[in-house]
Amino acid sequence: MPTTKKENFYFGMMMCVGMVIMMTTYNLITNGLIGNISLAAVLMQFVLGFMIAFLLELFVVGPAAQKIVFSITRNKSSKMIMIVAMAFFMVMGMVTFMSMYGLASSYYGDGLPGESLLGSYFSIFIKNFVFALPLQLLIVGPIVRFLFGKLKANRINESLTTV
Repeated sequence: MPTTKKENFYFGMMMCVGMVIMMTTYNLITNGLIGNISLAAVLMQFVLGFMIAFLLELFVVGPAAQKIVFSITRNKSSKMIMIVAMAFFMVMGMVTFMSMYGLASSYYGDGLPGESLLGSYFSIFIKNFVFALPLQLLIVGPIVRFLFGKLKANRINESLTTV
């Protein structure tokens, strides 16, 4: 887990890359856009989605999730409880905001399919939440924590050998 602001920045970036790649792919598949949208449009969606997600994670959702988790968890020594709580609140916040982004993209792309704006938002929110929470807890989160731990250990080992 990150312990400094710099580490938090890199950890957040790694997490956003993984989640945005997977969530963009998921949304392209569920909306039947694979094969119907150009590679350039897919890349543009990824880059724009990443920029928005990373800024939200860094300045809005991340700090809010940390405050909530640290205020409600009694057993701060249990790493597993902290990880699950943080993942849950991060997913809640990110899905809330990124579903708004998805709704706006759908609206400007090809309009909304006859549903109300609120109905469309909740439909997008539920679809994304149901996919994002297990994705975060079981796939992207563990992979990023593993890779981040390796990178952090290598950095520590390099600094010890240069002394």
